[in-house]
Amino acid sequence: MAFEFPIRVYWEDTDASGRVFHVNYLKFFERARTEWLRSLGIAQQNLREQTGGIFVVTSAQLEYLRQSRLDDQLIVTAKLQSAGRASLTIEQQALRINPEDPSQEPELICTGFIRIGWVNGTTMRPTRIPNHILEQFS
Repeated sequence: MAFEFPIRVYWEDTDASGRVFHVNYLKFFERARTEWLRSLGIAQQNLREQTGGIFVVTSAQLEYLRQSRLDDQLIVTAKLQSAGRASLTIEQQALRINPEDPSQEPELICTGFIRIGWVNGTTMRPTRIPNHILEQFS
Protein backbone atom coordinates (compact mmCIF):
# COMPACT_ATOMS: atom_id res chain seq x y z
CA MET A 1 0.00 0.00 0.00
CA ALA A 2 1.12 3.51 -0.75
CA PHE A 3 1.29 6.25 1.86
CA GLU A 4 -1.12 9.09 1.04
CA PHE A 5 -0.65 12.78 1.86
CA PRO A 6 -3.32 15.42 1.04
CA ILE A 7 -2.31 18.71 -0.58
CA ARG A 8 -4.38 21.64 -1.76
CA VAL A 9 -3.04 23.80 -4.58
CA TYR A 10 -2.46 27.41 -3.48
CA TRP A 11 -1.53 30.56 -5.42
CA GLU A 12 2.12 30.09 -4.49
CA ASP A 13 2.08 26.73 -6.32
CA THR A 14 0.87 28.13 -9.62
CA ASP A 15 2.20 30.09 -12.57
CA ALA A 16 0.50 33.15 -14.09
CA SER A 17 -2.14 30.96 -15.75
CA GLY A 18 -3.24 29.41 -12.46
CA ARG A 19 -1.73 26.00 -13.28
CA VAL A 20 0.72 24.23 -10.98
CA PHE A 21 4.25 25.17 -11.99
CA HIS A 22 5.99 21.91 -12.95
CA VAL A 23 8.80 22.09 -10.36
CA ASN A 24 6.26 22.26 -7.53
CA TYR A 25 5.41 18.59 -8.00
CA LEU A 26 8.92 17.91 -6.67
CA LYS A 27 7.97 19.89 -3.56
CA PHE A 28 4.72 17.97 -3.21
CA PHE A 29 6.63 14.68 -3.55
CA GLU A 30 9.19 15.83 -0.97
CA ARG A 31 6.46 16.60 1.56
CA ALA A 32 4.80 13.22 1.02
CA ARG A 33 8.14 11.34 1.32
CA THR A 34 9.00 13.18 4.53
CA GLU A 35 5.62 12.40 6.09
CA TRP A 36 5.83 8.79 4.88
CA LEU A 37 9.22 8.40 6.58
CA ARG A 38 7.82 10.07 9.71
CA SER A 39 4.89 7.60 9.70
CA LEU A 40 7.48 4.79 9.75
CA GLY A 41 9.17 6.33 12.79
CA ILE A 42 11.97 7.89 10.75
CA ALA A 43 12.19 11.60 11.60
CA GLN A 44 14.95 13.04 9.46
CA GLN A 45 16.28 15.62 11.94
CA ASN A 46 16.50 12.90 14.63
CA LEU A 47 18.35 10.66 12.18
CA ARG A 48 20.98 13.29 11.60
CA GLU A 49 21.44 13.88 15.33
CA GLN A 50 21.51 10.16 16.23
CA THR A 51 23.42 8.68 13.28
CA GLY A 52 25.18 11.58 11.60
CA GLY A 53 23.59 10.55 8.30
CA ILE A 54 20.88 12.03 6.10
CA PHE A 55 18.89 11.14 3.01
CA VAL A 56 19.48 13.26 -0.10
CA VAL A 57 17.78 13.12 -3.49
CA THR A 58 20.19 11.67 -6.03
CA SER A 59 17.83 11.46 -9.00
CA ALA A 60 14.27 12.29 -9.97
CA GLN A 61 12.31 11.12 -12.97
CA LEU A 62 8.89 12.74 -13.40
CA GLU A 63 6.19 12.38 -16.00
CA TYR A 64 3.55 15.10 -16.25
CA LEU A 65 0.27 13.66 -17.48
CA ARG A 66 -2.32 16.38 -16.78
CA GLN A 67 -2.53 19.90 -15.40
CA SER A 68 -3.66 20.72 -11.90
CA ARG A 69 -4.90 24.16 -11.01
CA LEU A 70 -5.50 26.57 -8.19
CA ASP A 71 -7.71 25.08 -5.43
CA ASP A 72 -7.41 21.49 -6.70
CA GLN A 73 -7.22 18.89 -3.98
CA LEU A 74 -4.48 16.33 -4.54
CA ILE A 75 -3.45 13.11 -2.89
CA VAL A 76 0.30 12.58 -3.18
CA THR A 77 1.53 9.04 -2.60
CA ALA A 78 4.85 7.49 -1.67
CA LYS A 79 5.68 3.80 -1.95
CA LEU A 80 9.01 2.03 -1.69
CA GLN A 81 9.93 0.56 -5.06
CA SER A 82 13.36 -0.81 -4.11
CA ALA A 83 15.92 -0.63 -1.32
CA GLY A 84 19.67 -1.05 -1.64
CA ARG A 85 22.43 -0.74 0.94
CA ALA A 86 22.95 2.98 0.31
CA SER A 87 19.80 4.15 -1.51
CA LEU A 88 16.04 3.82 -1.82
CA THR A 89 13.86 4.32 -4.86
CA ILE A 90 10.42 5.69 -4.09
CA GLU A 91 7.52 5.57 -6.54
CA GLN A 92 5.27 8.61 -6.21
CA GLN A 93 2.06 9.90 -7.72
CA ALA A 94 -0.02 13.07 -7.56
CA LEU A 95 -3.72 12.41 -8.04
CA ARG A 96 -6.54 14.96 -8.25
CA ILE A 97 -9.59 14.09 -6.18
CA ASN A 98 -13.13 15.41 -6.39
CA PRO A 99 -14.19 16.11 -2.79
CA GLU A 100 -17.79 16.62 -3.92
CA ASP A 101 -17.94 13.08 -5.32
CA PRO A 102 -15.73 10.71 -3.27
CA SER A 103 -16.88 7.76 -5.40
CA GLN A 104 -15.19 9.29 -8.46
CA GLU A 105 -11.84 7.72 -9.31
CA PRO A 106 -8.87 10.04 -8.62
CA GLU A 107 -7.26 11.45 -11.77
CA LEU A 108 -3.54 10.78 -12.20
CA ILE A 109 -1.69 14.08 -12.71
CA CYS A 110 2.01 13.30 -12.27
CA THR A 111 4.16 10.25 -11.58
CA GLY A 112 7.69 10.06 -10.35
CA PHE A 113 10.53 7.81 -9.31
CA ILE A 114 12.76 9.49 -6.76
CA ARG A 115 16.04 7.95 -5.68
CA ILE A 116 17.33 8.99 -2.28
CA GLY A 117 20.81 8.14 -1.10
CA TRP A 118 22.19 7.93 2.42
CA VAL A 119 25.19 10.17 3.07
CA ASN A 120 27.33 11.23 5.98
CA GLY A 121 25.79 14.54 7.07
CA THR A 122 29.18 16.21 7.48
CA THR A 123 31.22 14.98 4.51
CA MET A 124 28.19 14.34 2.22
CA ARG A 125 29.88 11.11 1.08
CA PRO A 126 27.65 8.10 0.35
CA THR A 127 27.57 5.43 3.03
CA ARG A 128 25.44 2.44 3.95
CA ILE A 129 21.97 2.97 5.37
CA PRO A 130 21.99 1.77 8.99
CA ASN A 131 20.27 -1.61 9.39
CA HIS A 132 17.77 -0.33 11.96
CA ILE A 133 16.50 2.14 9.32
CA LEU A 134 16.30 -0.46 6.54
CA GLU A 135 14.29 -2.71 8.86
CA GLN A 136 11.54 -0.06 9.01
CA PHE A 137 10.79 -0.76 5.33
CA SER A 138 10.19 -4.52 5.72
